[in-house]
Amino acid sequence: MTAEADSGTQATGDEPASKLKRKITGPLLFFFILGDVLGAGIYALMGVLSEEVGGALWAPLLVALLLALLTAGSYAELVTKYPQAGGAAIFAARAFKRPIVSFLVGFCMLAAGVTSAAGLALAFSGEYLATFIDVPAVPAAIVFLALVACLNARGISESVKSNVAMTVIELSGLVIVLVAVAIMLGDGNGEVSRVGDFPDGSTPALAILSGAIIAYYSFVGFETSANVAEEIRNPSRVYPLALFGSLITAGVIYVLVGLASSIALPSAELSESSGPLLAVVGASGVGIPDWVFSAIALVAVANGALLTMIMASRLAFGMAENKLLPSALGKVLPNRGTPWAAIAATTVVAMLLTITGDLSTLAETVVLLLLFVFISTNVAVLVLRRDRVEHKHFRIPTVIPVLGVASCVLLLTQQSAKVWMFGGILLAIGVVLHFAATWVRRRAS
Repeated sequence: MTAEADSGTQATGDEPASKLKRKITGPLLFFFILGDVLGAGIYALMGVLSEEVGGALWAPLLVALLLALLTAGSYAELVTKYPQAGGAAIFAARAFKRPIVSFLVGFCMLAAGVTSAAGLALAFSGEYLATFIDVPAVPAAIVFLALVACLNARGISESVKSNVAMTVIELSGLVIVLVAVAIMLGDGNGEVSRVGDFPDGSTPALAILSGAIIAYYSFVGFETSANVAEEIRNPSRVYPLALFGSLITAGVIYVLVGLASSIALPSAELSESSGPLLAVVGASGVGIPDWVFSAIALVAVANGALLTMIMASRLAFGMAENKLLPSALGKVLPNRGTPWAAIAATTVVAMLLTITGDLSTLAETVVLLLLFVFISTNVAVLVLRRDRVEHKHFRIPTVIPVLGVASCVLLLTQQSAKVWMFGGILLAIGVVLHFAATWVRRRAS
């Protein structure tokens, strides 16, 4: 894997011109991706995984990291080659030259973003917030999304700096888990042998694969960084380091937390707990108050919502700039350099989704759609090898995107019929919207 200019062109190293301000440095980008990948999922992941692999929680987490790194390699090449807001939709537009394809890729990402943000807003206003104040969930979620939009509109620099602080708090919760279990081991408690135990009657390889499919979802989030490419300083050098560094960091943390969880509690107790990490800390006997973890979870959820809405708004802006969405979404605040129209539109949609209150099936469908986005991006890398650019960019071996496609297909085969049905409905809606937008543009011209 190297950073290089395409042969036959002059490597200038210049950053393409942009309407957006380049405010994101390497460290800020690292924490942006790390905060989005860690998110709030890790605080509930171990209980679900323990049902599949027993005490060997570390194994599917490690396999999922390797699968995620395959597609991340394709993003590293394309983002540094085409550092524009819009991410996967722009890559599809360049590679396949079919407006309907690039629109649907962008539509899938938008659906994932706003639905995820709505779900996080409801999670924020639920039991975690009730630990401190008891308020109706939906109104609290709408107010929460409005506050996130204000921070998003204030500026990308302010948003990603806030992310740094919130990511540190998220990490502190996981550090508490690791330290608590280390103290537990030091006192002669816990059971290290459980880290190699699988459920009775299971085949270890199949159990690890089944668990990896669940664990893979905990690494989803790195793709959102492609939508702030236009605001990164020196993306060709900075982006690959931040992307791979953050994914590997998250993977190491996940594996350590998995080991700690298995040592502290039997898999049966982990799988029955709705707050497995809280149960792990409780089993350690260190005596950390419950409200501490509630506060950390609130910060984790808020950080995930902020990063998701940054992605969704930049994606909408990039699609508008490339005539895949109405041009009004390309309006930018003159002093702040942030896409205010796209921020407002995506926030309103997320607010409407919170009113439904039931997002579980839709959230699973969004994951399905994201896998199609990843397949598109992996194939786009191969197609766009013929396209030459004047600046240096990262390049991966051809086998990486091929394996990336295979990994996504493998994960698609594990989805239920119900999820496929909902995915088909959403794609049909996207097709209708695309042709409606095309008809309006033709009429106007």
